[in-house]
This record gives sequence, structure tokens and C-alpha cells, in this order.
Amino acid sequence: MSRLGPCLSPRPLLRGPWTAPRGPRPVSVAAGLRRGPAGSSTASVAGMEELLSRSVPPLPPYETKEKAPPPAELRSAEFVRYYRALQAGPPRAELLTRLARDFGVDHGRVAEFSAKVLQAREQQRELGALLQAEDRLRYYLSPQYRGLFQHLGRLEGGLRFLVELRGDLVEGLATKAVDGPHVKEMNGVLKNMLSEWFSTGFLNLERVTWQSPCEVLQKISDSEAVHPVRNWVDMKRRVGSYRRCYFFSHCAIPGEPLIVLHVALTSDISSSIQAIVKEVPPLETEDTDKITTAIFYSISLTQQGLQGVELGTYLIKRVVKELQKELPQIKAFSTLSPIPGFTKWLVGLLSSQPKELERNELFTESEWQEISEITGDSTTETLKKLLNNNEWVRSEKLVKVLHSPFMRLCAWYLYGEKHRGYALNPVANFHLQNGSVMWRINWMADTSPRGIAASCGMMVNYRYYLEDTASNSAAYLGTKQIKASEQVLSLVSQFQQNSKL
Repeated sequence: MSRLGPCLSPRPLLRGPWTAPRGPRPVSVAAGLRRGPAGSSTASVAGMEELLSRSVPPLPPYETKEKAPPPAELRSAEFVRYYRALQAGPPRAELLTRLARDFGVDHGRVAEFSAKVLQAREQQRELGALLQAEDRLRYYLSPQYRGLFQHLGRLEGGLRFLVELRGDLVEGLATKAVDGPHVKEMNGVLKNMLSEWFSTGFLNLERVTWQSPCEVLQKISDSEAVHPVRNWVDMKRRVGSYRRCYFFSHCAIPGEPLIVLHVALTSDISSSIQAIVKEVPPLETEDTDKITTAIFYSISLTQQGLQGVELGTYLIKRVVKELQKELPQIKAFSTLSPIPGFTKWLVGLLSSQPKELERNELFTESEWQEISEITGDSTTETLKKLLNNNEWVRSEKLVKVLHSPFMRLCAWYLYGEKHRGYALNPVANFHLQNGSVMWRINWMADTSPRGIAASCGMMVNYRYYLEDTASNSAAYLGTKQIKASEQVLSLVSQFQQNSKL
């Protein structure tokens, strides 16, 4: 999640903030082991197969599963050493592919015990026999590599390593460096295991201040993926007066930020990110009487390997409770969120418009006439170029004429464009799942090059009415109903009246 939402796409993976610490490694994962293929661009296939055969524990028979001795700790540690010695890229991709393909589920056993479950049902055997048959089937549905992951998670530093490994899996699947159903299945299995290990009971909420350790401040700065930190003065401002910064750490990895949330304390719901991250607030002690609103303006996942693990929702809920304790006068909780993907979606719509039509179907006749006069082009080609290179914002006339149509198009993108019935935009989907209200779309709210390129400078407030979040979330997840304000619904209505898609 590297925006105020899920997608939470982090900074560089395991080569970044979780690189191995200086000094001697823990004996359990490093000392005295056989050297891996460090320094070579490829590892021998035979070496990989031999390593995997030693490292991946066989699935013991169902009858002796409780009595089977655990594998030697050094074998799991050897896998860590070998993997980290491999170069990133094809060598690691080859190892992960072999692990997923050759050490997955025993499909023969699954078929055998599936038949026995069906047989027990058909013969109407007693409930105990049916449940035991189902338990056997469940046991053999577990892939063999799951045992390796379980044992790695028990090693000192093992949980950190598994996050790194899944980071490589996620990146490999995104770039097609690794692919196929076996690898996708292993990625899902490891994600589910990490979801259990990183559940809220194991997470610590920590606040960042200017007195926090320098290493923590540096990591917070490096991980900020929504609104990059420019320098130490900027960082000091983001953890100073009228600002709060929190992160989750794990009890097995203390002090290491996993996901970071930035909050601005204001007197109203902000409509511009410039007012939060660019304007320098006066160096003064907070006046709590001026604080009535908490604005969540950035949430960033620091580790690619935790993508898809539910951390953002819990972090927001915990921070709300913290703020209510510290500043009980706060009555409004809202985000100021980016709208990633809007410009790309809009350019795609413009490309789909028939060139022979004099009137573009996305704009009213008068709007398109003004746009054509300014661009000197009756087709959409010039407008698309201006959107792709951000040059349109240099023309005050064009900014003015595009204000109304872009606002209603953005409202439709957030409210009307769907994926499997839910909001297409990942940030919108994240906050709507949490029970927020799509409250206000803001024009020219982020005038940075990144903001103009991603969403034509627009941002959106998702407002959290605490007494309604549970019912809103249930309505969205159950009936796919989006709760929106009058402003958003009015813009959607204008879109439906003036655009012909």
C-alpha cells in the first residue's frame, strides 16, 4: 500500500530497509554452513535440487504427524544462507519455481482422500468417521513447502527472511520473471501464513517524533511513497506540531517500521495537500483548541513482501483510538487521498472516441468547442498529448474549461467504474471496505508533477463517521453499495447527463 489505500506499493524490496544488519549474523541462519553460490550469476540445477531435497521436510504420514521429529534447524538455516547468496533475478526465480513446482501438494493423495470423503457421505457413516476423513483430506491439501516456511518462521531472523522471500515472489510475478499456477499458489500460501504471523496481536503501535532514533526517522523518510520527503527540515515538520506519524512494528522485528501513517491535525477537512506538506507551519506549541479534525494524508507499506496482508485497516483504527485518547475534542476523521490511475483511464477514454465525430462524447458541445479552440485541434490527439506530458496545466484557459468536465469524469471513475462490482480504484476500494464515505473531490489539490500526472491534480476525501463505519462497510462488502456525499452524487449525475459512454 503505497498510497492512502491498499495497493500500498512500497519502496525497493529486501535490498532496502531490511538488508541484513551489520555485525555477526545469528548463528541459527548463518554460521558454519555450507557456502551457497555467492558470486556466480547462475546456480547449478543439481545444487538447487540437492539443497531443496535437504531443506524441505517431507510430509509425514497422517497417522504419525504429531510424532514426526522436526527437521534439523541447520537445514532450514542452510536454505536461508543459500538463497541470500543467490543473485537477485533469474537464479532466485529458478529456485522459487522449483520449490513451488516440485514440493507442492501430492495430488494423488488428495484425489484418494477426496474419494474417501465422498464415500463416507454416500454410505452415511457416523459423523466421527466423516470428520476424520475430512481431516485427512485437509492434511494432504497442505503443500510440502509449507513445512519449510513454518520452520523458517521459527528461526531467529526467519520471519524477516520470509518477508524478503515473498517480496521477491511478488516482484517476480509482476515482472513475469516467475510465473505459472504453482508459483501463484505458493505466493498465496505464504501470504496467508504471513497474515497470521502479522495479525494485530503481534503488532506494536509506535509514534515517531523528532526525538525518535535517527535510523527510524531515516526509514520513515525512505518509505514515504505518497508525498516524498525532500530533506530533514521537511521530515522534522512532518513529525512536529500539528502532525502525527505512527507505524506498526512486529514483536519479532522490534523497531522496524512495517507500515507508516501520517496525520495532519487541522481545524477543517483539508482540500489541498500543498497546505499539509509544503507550507511551513509556524514554530509554535500546539493549541489544542484549534484541533478539531484529523487528516490521514499518507500511508505507506515499507515491505513488498507484506503486500496483501491486512495492515492498513488496523493501523487506521488503532491511530483513531490513540488520537481520541490524546485529543478527545477531535470530531472529524478524514483522508486526503490520491486518485492513482485516473489520468491513464481518462486518456484511454479519449483514445476510444471516434475521430470522425465533431463532438466528443465526454464533453458538452460548448465545452468541446472551447477545448478545440484552445488546443487548435478538433480531435482528441492534442489533448491526450497535453495530458501525457502535464503541459495542459500551463494554460489557465485550458485549466478553467477542463475543471467541470474533469470533476464529473473523476466522480464517475471513483463511483461508477467497477471491478467485479467493487470500486475499480484501489484506494477507493480500500477506504470503502473500511466503511468510509466518498465525501469530496478536490480540484487542483495536488499540483506536484506526480499529482498532475496521476490524477490531473485532483484528490478525494474519504470521511470516516465512526458511528457508521461498520454498517457502511457491511453494505459495501455485501451489496456493493457505495456511500457517497451529495457533492459526489451530483457530479455523477452530471456525468450521466452530459457524457455518452
